[in-house]
Amino acid sequence: MAAAERDVFAYPYDQHDFDNGLRLIIAHFFEHMMFHGTPEVPPERYEDGLQETGASSNAYTDDDRTVYHTTITKEDFERILAMEADRFRNLEYPLEAFQTEALAVLGEYNKDSAEPVNKLMEVLRDTAFDRHTYKHTTMGFLRDIEAMPRMYDYSRTFFDRFYRPEYTTLVVVGDVDPGQVRAQVERHWGGWQRGSYVCRVPAEPQQEGARHAHIPWETHTLPYLMVAHRSTAYSDAATDCAVLDLISYLGFSENSPLYERLVIEEQTVDLLWASNADHVDPYLFTVLARVKEDSDVPAVQQAILETLAGFAGQPVEAGRLEDVKSHLRYRFALGLNHSEAIASTLAHYVSLRRTPETVNRLYRLYETVTPEDVMRAARTFFTESGRTIVTLAEASK
Repeated sequence: MAAAERDVFAYPYDQHDFDNGLRLIIAHFFEHMMFHGTPEVPPERYEDGLQETGASSNAYTDDDRTVYHTTITKEDFERILAMEADRFRNLEYPLEAFQTEALAVLGEYNKDSAEPVNKLMEVLRDTAFDRHTYKHTTMGFLRDIEAMPRMYDYSRTFFDRFYRPEYTTLVVVGDVDPGQVRAQVERHWGGWQRGSYVCRVPAEPQQEGARHAHIPWETHTLPYLMVAHRSTAYSDAATDCAVLDLISYLGFSENSPLYERLVIEEQTVDLLWASNADHVDPYLFTVLARVKEDSDVPAVQQAILETLAGFAGQPVEAGRLEDVKSHLRYRFALGLNHSEAIASTLAHYVSLRRTPETVNRLYRLYETVTPEDVMRAARTFFTESGRTIVTLAEASK
């Protein structure tokens, strides 16, 4: 079968690079500030423009990207495109507005940190990383958020550094004419000047031994357990990333033997999942379990470690591996069932490689993975020296 016939992202697309570094494909706090308007389009006019066109608009920030997304009718596309170009080039906000948003982020942090899994992830990253910026979550540490009202001047520097065309990709999904969209983007975004800042993220040193942390929880909760291992960066060329994706499903999905044992048969766990989240730099392969009784946490931890060791000890059954590959492929394809889903999926992948083609490359890698690849990756990554375990339990009265 020809490669194009096997593309999991089967939609035709047009990709174009402009002279200023902007690519067109047909830092959490700062996401808030982008809704404060410009001299040409103040915030109330921006909101009025969205309401007049019936558009919906929002944003989110993840470790390696901030995404602004708007759903509009084709007829209103250029008007909204022009408004977006204006705020990416000319954002303005007074000190008072900045400080107000800083308080809003503090409230958001307090709300999120009241949820055990969010706190687990914050402590896990702080424990597992020493130098890389992945040490803190997208929201950041409380001490940084509390200091944010005094960081107005730096916020302007941040905007000047990162809101530049070479760091930006526009994704347009819908019934549009590629040539017309190119011309519209050139008209409104083509004059945006390229910046000169190069971000240099400190490399994380190799972990030299197992790490542990415990979180005493002040309110009633079931105990939680996170077992993480140093992982690899996203890649659509080397197989390790794809192999770890497959292991997360083979070992810890609802169809896995461990889930059957802990959740269905023994009923000691009511939540179990694993994640090999895509990141630009090496990150973590993480397993989470919510355990029903404190006394069962050691046994659940041992079962997770034994499952990971099992992948290193002997090859996974070939037929089961092929079934998982097929399941992941068709689950992905079935999720691309409307324009917003396609745009959201592309935003994830173009933040890693700036092209939709990376999706097809990744899924072709899945097809090449062998049982021996699974065993080799497990031996490489699931080591005690690269392990971090974090537990959370209700504090003793």
